[in-house]
Amino acid sequence: MSQATQATAIPAAKVSSSDIPWNKHVRQKQTVSDWVINIVIATLMVAVILAILYPLWFIIIASISDPKLVATGRVTMFPRGVQMGGYQRIFEDARIWTGYRNTLIYSFVGTALNMAVTLPMAFGLSRREFKPRRVILFLLTFTMFFSGGLIPSYLLFKEVGLLDTMWVFILPSALSVWNLIIARSFFETSIPEDLHDAAQIDGLGYFGYFWRIVLPLSSAIIAVIALYYFVGHWNDYFTGLIYIRTTNKQPLQVVLQSILLSNQSAQNTATFGDTAQQARQVADQIKYGVIIVSTLPLLILYPFLQKYFNKGVMIGAIKG
Repeated sequence: MSQATQATAIPAAKVSSSDIPWNKHVRQKQTVSDWVINIVIATLMVAVILAILYPLWFIIIASISDPKLVATGRVTMFPRGVQMGGYQRIFEDARIWTGYRNTLIYSFVGTALNMAVTLPMAFGLSRREFKPRRVILFLLTFTMFFSGGLIPSYLLFKEVGLLDTMWVFILPSALSVWNLIIARSFFETSIPEDLHDAAQIDGLGYFGYFWRIVLPLSSAIIAVIALYYFVGHWNDYFTGLIYIRTTNKQPLQVVLQSILLSNQSAQNTATFGDTAQQARQVADQIKYGVIIVSTLPLLILYPFLQKYFNKGVMIGAIKG
């Protein structure tokens, strides 16, 4: 019998797909210790989620509940004695709509200018053939740790005519060095250099390569940086407090602060007894309502950018 005949005569061992350790349908048997660890991890995750979400949920239900029930601790999980008096007092103030309008203008115009400055500059600093890039990046990074201070900034803005104008919210913060570094790192590590070589063969210059190839491939980092800039403009309280004197140019955050202060003053000037207690309860309800009014637009905007935000953060975490 030949060797080939002997080889075919020997019965081959039947190997099931379940015996392959890397089969995706095979589930490893979990021991008791594995179950304990999984339960502990799940419990910790649920506890962290509740610790994050419950304060926000309490503010929402407290803003629409009876202030007396909130003050006595009878509002815990669900609203009780629903009333919208706090929101009514907030929106009766005409300044709230002016503040919303101003903040939306400052946020959208400021974010557009931020992106127009940050992305091209980050792309230029990411090109290795650009020799002065390390010196320029060092000078930019230096400004993250050292600044002129409040008084020199105030005098400078006064000299250039930025005081009490909308441009004081936009031009001084046209570039964030931190966001510039993030975008530069993304362009260096996530955009293959072969694309630039192919673009040069096709006759594209740097501007065409940046506009037609780099930007369409950078949607994740663009969304992340735009969100950072927009949130920064939306929460900008200090600029309006220091550099703006005209009431109809104040941002939403300053307007909300003035509403809170006026209600606290009314609470302090109220007479003793039930009137003072009622004024304090209404002031607390207005305080909860102010928190919701100031954060609601961001809560609405974030879900639409969440997938890009997560992707951009993961890209930066993996590739450095």
